[in-house]
Amino acid sequence: MNTDPDNLLRTDVTELGRLMLGMRSAYARGENAMEYARQTASALGNSPIATLIAYDLQAGTYISGARANPEGRVRWCEQLAGILNPYIIKQSTVLEVGCGEATTLAGVLKRLENTPRHAFGFDISWSRCAHGLSWLAENAVPAGLFVADIFEIPLEDSSVDVVYTSHSLEPNRGREEAAIKELMRVARRAVVLIEPVYELAGSEAQARMREHGYVRGLKETAEMVGATVRDYRLLDYCGNPLNPSGLVLIEKSVMTPSGTPDIQWRCPLTHSALVEHALGFYSPGTGVVYPVLGGIPLLRSSHAVVASSFGSINAQELGAVR
Repeated sequence: MNTDPDNLLRTDVTELGRLMLGMRSAYARGENAMEYARQTASALGNSPIATLIAYDLQAGTYISGARANPEGRVRWCEQLAGILNPYIIKQSTVLEVGCGEATTLAGVLKRLENTPRHAFGFDISWSRCAHGLSWLAENAVPAGLFVADIFEIPLEDSSVDVVYTSHSLEPNRGREEAAIKELMRVARRAVVLIEPVYELAGSEAQARMREHGYVRGLKETAEMVGATVRDYRLLDYCGNPLNPSGLVLIEKSVMTPSGTPDIQWRCPLTHSALVEHALGFYSPGTGVVYPVLGGIPLLRSSHAVVASSFGSINAQELGAVR
């Protein structure tokens, strides 16, 4: 195996270009883009970049699905809202991890007993967030969306009251511990995992989960890292019987009070504080900036721009630069 860093970098860049073109071509032919990635010799299962490409290619399909099955969407969102309700008051903050096109986020927020003070969602795909902003506006639901990675959430420790997922962890087989630790780091009161539960599924569904590289052992992993699991079961309603949705409800050991006035951002690369700006999120301590594209902050470490003078130039001057 070649372990030289420079050669590995060159190989990765070359293979990335091939993977992007190959997955786009497969998707255009009506094939499964993720299956193409899994069959490519250079791809390692559901790699993060393959997941990003596939999700971005599929942008818009979740909204189409929500329009095609409004009754199912209502049942799904009512079910999730019922699980979240005990943990949310009017001063709470809520975050959906892997929000896709905000179809679940919008529906859940409309059905909560208490409207949280702040609601956010993030996804690895800019295109899905862009569709999500349109869906939120169409449904008159206020929420902020940004691009981020599940494994490097750009928020301070214990900065969000309730963090929840809706089938966003599922392609991350082998990274269950890292994902749960990161969600628990950000959450102040509870982490609600709505994911396929391999251990409670039937044999046919388990075979499908193995084929697609879905997560396993979420409850056991959460308990292994010291979490308190208050509820663990299959949900009553699920859109796909071969991908049964389960609940792993985690309460923080010490639940701090709700109601931090403002969201606290942090740099995913250096973990320094980020200052929100119309044109980017700036880290005064490091001179790193994360741009905003189409009103959507790009807050993955790969989006970092070294721009030490950003904080010393006013917004009018920055906006005038062409």
